[in-house]
Amino acid sequence: MAEARVIPLRTPDRRGGLARVPDPVDPGPEAREAQPAASEWEERLAGVLAFLRRRVQGDYEVDEFGFDPDLTDHVLMPPLKPLYEKWFRVETIGLHNVPATGGALLVANHSGTLPLDATMTAYGIRAEHPAHRHLRMLGADLVFKTPVLGALARKSGQTLACNPDAERLLRSGELVGVWPEGFKGIGKPFKDRYKLQRFGRGGFVSAALRTGVPIIPCSIVGAEEIYPKIGDIKALARLFGFPYFPVTPFFPLLGPLGAIPLPSKWYIEFGEPIRTDVHGEGAADDPMLVFNLTDQVRETIQQTLYRLLTQRRNVFLG
Repeated sequence: MAEARVIPLRTPDRRGGLARVPDPVDPGPEAREAQPAASEWEERLAGVLAFLRRRVQGDYEVDEFGFDPDLTDHVLMPPLKPLYEKWFRVETIGLHNVPATGGALLVANHSGTLPLDATMTAYGIRAEHPAHRHLRMLGADLVFKTPVLGALARKSGQTLACNPDAERLLRSGELVGVWPEGFKGIGKPFKDRYKLQRFGRGGFVSAALRTGVPIIPCSIVGAEEIYPKIGDIKALARLFGFPYFPVTPFFPLLGPLGAIPLPSKWYIEFGEPIRTDVHGEGAADDPMLVFNLTDQVRETIQQTLYRLLTQRRNVFLG
């Protein structure tokens, strides 16, 4: 597998040069306004061609987990931009609490029937954080058993939500994201929105303690309203092997149109890091400490959710 440094193609600046010769005929204001747009499209085309050349030549890297940064940045991330910026109009708060380097564990609430909150969080960190870090998310085994989706998840940097994989990523200095509510969070009824579900047995805290990385509580408001779950067809869920088969006001009544998420206004707040390197060796084997830290993270997220909700005036306008 090639590890050569990638040098993207660049289009020459036709407006630059040491001595620009003026055009003999003024193209007019409409043509002048079209020039920047044409230049932008040329740059995009050059980027696409450079990407294709790297793929054909094998000039890209994939790590031991299957993460392909080149594919993620140029194919998987761009379609999320209009969803992030225009549809959900996501606002991030406290990005300075996410370290620019080194291992850290981001812990967030989970909601929305479909896990768009995880992808929006990953996109926000990649696009808006000064260090433009990748968020290596921990997912349920159902994700990796699903054809196509499992392969794309691996390519985008996700891995199975288990302590060995989490600890290997954290020790290698990666920013790791976990949603400990799991399916209980994203599949809860709309009437229970913004009420955190159980955080499991605190496995994420044990991983942070063993590696000595900070835990960053992350609170997401807005995802609860994209697919208001008002029912569950258990027979279909068993048939397809899903944890639930949701019924919303528009799905399955409107078919594929019902799968379009509602354009709620989102806020993602990153809280102050909780240090774990102060507890000493063997702290991960102390069940009381693990319980207390798990409860602290959960309570921090819950209280932040309540605060953000009191500041929100409208579900769709913010």
